[in-house]
Amino acid sequence: MTASLSILHLSDTHLYGDGRLHYGIVDTLGNLDRVLARASTAERLDAVVLSGDLSDDGSAASYRLLKATIEPWAAERGAEVVYAMGNHDGREGFEEVLGARESVRTVRGFRIVTVDTSVPGAGYGRVDSAQLERLRSALAEPAEQGSVVVLHHPPVMPTTALFDSLRLIGPEPLLEVCSAADVHAILCGHYHHSLVTRAGSARIPVVVGPAVANTTDILWPPPHERAVRGASFSVVQVEAGGEVRAHAVSAPAPDDGQTVYDLDAAAVERIAADSGWGGR
Repeated sequence: MTASLSILHLSDTHLYGDGRLHYGIVDTLGNLDRVLARASTAERLDAVVLSGDLSDDGSAASYRLLKATIEPWAAERGAEVVYAMGNHDGREGFEEVLGARESVRTVRGFRIVTVDTSVPGAGYGRVDSAQLERLRSALAEPAEQGSVVVLHHPPVMPTTALFDSLRLIGPEPLLEVCSAADVHAILCGHYHHSLVTRAGSARIPVVVGPAVANTTDILWPPPHERAVRGASFSVVQVEAGGEVRAHAVSAPAPDDGQTVYDLDAAAVERIAADSGWGGR
């Protein structure tokens, strides 16, 4: 029988250390609890992978809250936990509570490598030459069953205009490193909606996980950008032969679909100026 890796892929939990509500209305810890309750029916989980924006305030307290919620739940199921950095995460708090910002783990013969795409004080992502060399070194020898790379900013173009100035800048070198190795899948988040596509010369499956905190409305008429209440996650199955199957799953609540924010063009431009790559 072909070996496989079953992953619960969570992203964009946006927790606060002091219990604040996201955008003043969303209980992100409540969303996470609801997601885990929904995911508890999964038949098998080998790893819980969190692809960034784990915290919204970057505080050590927020990471302690996350760890206390995720790790006992994963341990009950015999699943390893892998954390990756996002643009809202704080390096100090992350490292203090969750460990190194970039890591290499082996689960059931599959290698899981995290890459920190965050740029301090910015919303966009970047991977520098030193990080590329570390990734190349980590992937130099084939893993027993192949590799999965985890990062926050997707190495593919965004669907909505809000994320254009907040995207990963220059993803091609990273994709080249992955394409030259045994990478079966790239897991990421950031866009707050599910997306599965392929990228790089090896046409590697890229799985963008939906957010725990809220959901981007990809059909909202531009130039407005809208997010609604709704918590979701992905279940990703990676086969040693390279096949990848990803399913987006919602954890419903009665207020799903209610507007969290509705940004006009001027608001999107302000975000781009404040934290986008165009203003740097």
